[in-house]
Amino acid sequence: MKTIDKLAWIEIKDKSILSTKSLGKEKYYIPGGKREQGENDEQALCREIIEELSVELEAKTIKYIGTFEAQADSHPDGVNVKMTCYMANYKGELKACSEIEHFEWLKYSDKDKISEVDKLIFDFLKEQDLID
Repeated sequence: MKTIDKLAWIEIKDKSILSTKSLGKEKYYIPGGKREQGENDEQALCREIIEELSVELEAKTIKYIGTFEAQADSHPDGVNVKMTCYMANYKGELKACSEIEHFEWLKYSDKDKISEVDKLIFDFLKEQDLID
């Protein structure tokens, strides 16, 4: 079994979660991405969020939320994605950049629009009463 190792930034506002849609993709994803050679989680997450949403995460506020694993979207069966999730405060104004077509604030009822691993994350956040 192959596992794709990714990081995600959980940003919640008014009990909705920030989700992004990449160019050419059908589903929304929680923003984040993969580490580059030599990066730790904090460095990779900060870089990915600047690239995707043009905001700077405040490194000292980064807090681990959980790790979730499920079948990877648009990959063959047996390819999983492992998503290590963090929350953090940010500076700047959210703006879709790079491969991000646009972003939306999704509710729990929008689960049909997201990937399998994000569904697990939405379930977790709903259980914690963080999203509606």
